Amino acid sequence: MPDFRRRTWVAMSAALMIGAGPGSAPVAPTAPPVLAPKPTLLLFITVDQLRPDYLERFKAQLHGGLGRLVAGGAYFVNGHQDHAITETAPGHASTMSGRFPRSTGITRNLAGVNDPESPLIGSKDLGASPFRFRGTTLTDWLTSADPATRALSVSSKDRAAILPIGRSKQQVFWYANNGTFTTSSWYADTLPAWIRAFNARRLPQRYAGKAWLPLLDASAYTEPDTVLVESDRRNVAFPHPFPADSAAAAAQMRYTPMIDELTAAVALEGVRAMNLGGSSTTDVLAVSFSATDYVGHFFGPESKEQHDQILRLDRVLGAFLDTLFTLRDSTRIIIALTADHGGGFIPELHGGLRVDMEPALSAARAVITKTRGDTLAMDFESGAFFFDQARAGVTTSAAEVTRAFIEAAKTIPGVRRADRFTDLHHRNLARDYIARRWLHMFPDDMVPAAVVTLKEGDIYNYPIVATHGSPHDYDSHVPILFYGPPFKPGRYPGFTRTVDLGPTLAKVLGVTPTERLDGRILSQAIKTK
Repeated sequence: MPDFRRRTWVAMSAALMIGAGPGSAPVAPTAPPVLAPKPTLLLFITVDQLRPDYLERFKAQLHGGLGRLVAGGAYFVNGHQDHAITETAPGHASTMSGRFPRSTGITRNLAGVNDPESPLIGSKDLGASPFRFRGTTLTDWLTSADPATRALSVSSKDRAAILPIGRSKQQVFWYANNGTFTTSSWYADTLPAWIRAFNARRLPQRYAGKAWLPLLDASAYTEPDTVLVESDRRNVAFPHPFPADSAAAAAQMRYTPMIDELTAAVALEGVRAMNLGGSSTTDVLAVSFSATDYVGHFFGPESKEQHDQILRLDRVLGAFLDTLFTLRDSTRIIIALTADHGGGFIPELHGGLRVDMEPALSAARAVITKTRGDTLAMDFESGAFFFDQARAGVTTSAAEVTRAFIEAAKTIPGVRRADRFTDLHHRNLARDYIARRWLHMFPDDMVPAAVVTLKEGDIYNYPIVATHGSPHDYDSHVPILFYGPPFKPGRYPGFTRTVDLGPTLAKVLGVTPTERLDGRILSQAIKTK
């Protein structure tokens, strides 16, 4: 790449960053360890679709924030989102709550934060709120102990900004398709002055007519640039241009690495404007970086584009931490980093299948029709088959409908197993990770009739290049990392869950959860003196 083009991207990044001015019993934290000084800021970082193998594959090239945190943090290398539908909404809801989806009530993206009763401010995008979220999060435990605690949560995605904080009406902002950061009426009637000022700079619109180019020289990448099954089968190689129209460029920005730069910039602006972490109280800054997920979906985890995205994220996070540490005393900051889920490969590159579940749905539909029931009483999403007996009518047998669905599903190529949900309770959950993760998924008042698990590497047949969402380890495996004075650096190999983040952070911060948690304290990573 010509030097002047690379300098352009570095300059734009700088403008954004600097110019912005299984099985353990749940344990409740008790007395905090003897640690001083008390943290004034918790930085909770979630990287959407961050496969842990990226941190190993690209280790020699990670000289920024990712490299720094891995080298100096307490890194649990066998961390998992230990539930079955490994999607963005359930993953984000489980981290700071310390509870599985069966407890938070957030079981899938389509039943996540979408809420027409909570319209956005200054945007016509879909309304959003945490009205489905059940229970509390670390932010609630902190404010219960000290009402002066404040929280700021930002992301390009509504669910990624909302769910780490839960129902708490804190400062929560996400990126709208019109190129602004916004919130919904759940939180406020107007945007604060600092967000309005940030939006007025029109940073996303400046990308009009530019292009996403590789950060480093071609020799730094081993992946092929042209893989015909990637993207839309047309835009498969660098450069990836932005539209010339500024509004269209702003809308496209969320699907590129540049959205992470913008997210970091608005988070830093919020730290300044809110004086977050500037007093003796422990404040919360939750930042979710989403570009890795979008790039993974469009190009797959083995692509040159994803390689470049991880390198860019490393630099963005490094600049973010450097700036944050000039604003606040680094010895008073603790950091946690994880991901909402992992991700799978492009099926066509590994002999995988795109699985069509219509034969099973047709079999269930036929039973309902035969008994003159309402076929809208059944629903299938993300591997879960639901049946509404009240809507179907008393003439339709739920057992017969479910049996027809399961029997047909088992004959579909790519289906590994189809289970009646109630039968999962009889499995050996220590050995049957699939059953365990499905049982971690649904509250008692939301259980499906049956669940389907595809074979490893296969995905459902819809128009996306690569995805996640299964109970398999490549989708559940995520990094779990703590960084800061209270933690003992090192690599920890034991099986760990993201629900362990909340109780561990509560222990360090000296607060007590206000409800029973599913997670446990990772005491091996905490200094005792």
